[in-house]
Parts: sequence; structure tokens; C-alpha cells
Amino acid sequence: MSIIRPQAWVQTIAPEDATGELAAAYGWQAKSLGEVTEYTQLGSLHPDLVLLRLQTYKTVEASIQGLTPLEQKLVVYVTSTLNQTTHCASGAQLGLEALGADPAVVAKAVANPFDAQTGDERLDAVLHYTAVLAARPGDTTEADIQRLRAAGLSDGDVVALNNLVAYYAYTNRVATGLGLRTPIPERHALKAVPK
Repeated sequence: MSIIRPQAWVQTIAPEDATGELAAAYGWQAKSLGEVTEYTQLGSLHPDLVLLRLQTYKTVEASIQGLTPLEQKLVVYVTSTLNQTTHCASGAQLGLEALGADPAVVAKAVANPFDAQTGDERLDAVLHYTAVLAARPGDTTEADIQRLRAAGLSDGDVVALNNLVAYYAYTNRVATGLGLRTPIPERHALKAVPK
């Protein structure tokens, strides 16, 4: 398998040139994925940051079990679409396709996530919260949390949802802000979390 190098606006350290903590972080991801992602390489000038990002990714992904797979992927897709982050949105889109998500539901979700009308009250509440937190975080209110509870989310689910949106908002800004605009390869989209 060839190593994909990021098309970025900053210098990155190639996996074959990594040493010490960076080599260990790269190795952790490569152990489960078979290679190091373009996104992971973006932080390579700060090895401790690479490791922390991978640990955070794993922790956030482990916390979202109370959300359905469709909710999980739509949250990432909507967040990344609102933030105009092609890289992350492309991975979420591949995940939605792998789930067999109804294209009409996906289209409704991204058409107006602030007031989604998917026909599923819980999903609409999740999408509204996602959109507000991703694009206008200062507009988030306690009523948004109450709506999520009324739709069936526990407080643990709400915290997991909050962190999923926040994590991808951060990731979107890293990728877009450093020039990573390429789509995620399909082989990375479904299993980039290190074990």
C-alpha cells in the first residue's frame, strides 16, 4: 500500500522519516489502518499533538454508542459541510453510503440542519443542536438540551453528541486551515480510529 502524503500548506514529516514519539503515534494508527492518514500527518511538527489527537479521536468515538450510526455519521457530515471541510465531509459521506442511509434523509439533513424536517423528531433535534453548535455556538441554549432530552437522549448521550460536534469542528479547522482539501480515501473513512 502506498503512503499518502498530505497536500498541505505546511511542512509535514513523512512516516518513513518519523522518529521517537512521532514514530510511535504513527505506528499506533498504522497498526489498525495499515498506514498513517493525511490528517494525522498534519500535526507531525508537534509529535505530542499527533498522539493527543489520536487519543481524543478514540475517546470521542468510544463515547457515542448512545447515538445511532446514522446520527453519528450525519453529525460529522453536517458539521463538516457547515464548516466547508471537504476532507472530513467526504469521509462522513462514505460512511453514510456504507450504512445504506436514505439519500432523501441525508439531503434533508444538510439542506437546513438548523430546522431539519427529516420526519424523525430525535434526528431533527440532533441535527439542530449539531448545526447551532458547529456554526453558531453562542446561540446554543438550555432549550436545545431540553429538546434533545425530550427526543430520548440521556445526558450522557448529550455530552457525547456535544463532544462529537466539537471534535469535528476542531478537526475541520485543522484540515481546512492547513490546506488539506482532498477527499478521504475510502479505505480510511471507515476505520481510521487506532485500537
